[in-house]
Amino acid sequence: MKPDAAFGLPPHVRATVCTVGTFDGVHRGHRLVLEQLAVCARGRGLPAVLVTFEPHPLEVVNPAAAPPLLTIGIEKQEVLAESPLDYVVVLPFTPALATYGASDFVDLVLREKLGLQHLLIGYDHGFGRGRSGDASVLQALGASRGFGVDVVPPVHGHDGRPISSTTIRRAVAGGDLARAADGLGRAYSASGKVEVGAGRGRALGFRTINIALPPARKLLPPEGVYAVRVQTPRGAFGGMMNLGPRPTFNESESRLEAHLFDVDGDFYGQHVRLDFVARLRETRRFDSPSALSAQLAVDERDARAALAKGPMRP
Repeated sequence: MKPDAAFGLPPHVRATVCTVGTFDGVHRGHRLVLEQLAVCARGRGLPAVLVTFEPHPLEVVNPAAAPPLLTIGIEKQEVLAESPLDYVVVLPFTPALATYGASDFVDLVLREKLGLQHLLIGYDHGFGRGRSGDASVLQALGASRGFGVDVVPPVHGHDGRPISSTTIRRAVAGGDLARAADGLGRAYSASGKVEVGAGRGRALGFRTINIALPPARKLLPPEGVYAVRVQTPRGAFGGMMNLGPRPTFNESESRLEAHLFDVDGDFYGQHVRLDFVARLRETRRFDSPSALSAQLAVDERDARAALAKGPMRP
């Protein structure tokens, strides 16, 4: 059966090997699934396809329980672009789709629309209404419909526990960047466009870039001053960043404001990514701009040391 062109696959694609999930964070466990998916697909001479959803299913099924997200929009796309996938199919998660049971989703989406020949899922995965499509259900469906199902085992963190998006969210929310990096296999990050600021950093002797806050669904670490690595169109630069208000200037609005080390020029209008390396201190009020400037010199020293060391293991 030829896959449905509306799903974005090229006309020559008639069969696929798929995995399904939200893949929020695209963490080390997710990457093992994608790596094994690619191996399985290559062995069968078929493309490897991830089927994922937008928005997060809980935003439709139970908004009050919907978690903040580790990756939003282009952030998720950038990480997936580095994977061995051939195609990513992003399904709009609608109330109608939420009514599909596991067999409905397999038959009406994976088999009819994508030509599913083989399915890989994570060990704790479930899809369909009420997450009813667990490994045993899917293996039974595969046996009756003629496709294979492989279950990928968990990846464990340095604490010996299975890595999951939930545990990484807890680490980020608690400011445990090392544990988050262990689960992700990379530093936790946030992206945004550089905006024009008030110019106070320049007056303090620490010129900064002001980054637009991400959408509210994006999970950010606790407010504070951080050592960061900033990915820009001109390359990567170390730096330090304040996440939160600017109480010394009586500004209560939360902001992302970063000072980049060893670089000149501006980045206005450019998209940058902030990789959180270490939390240096809390955000606090200083008696004067000169006192703040003196503290920023200390922060720079500490940030450079943290960047040289890299993330500590949990």
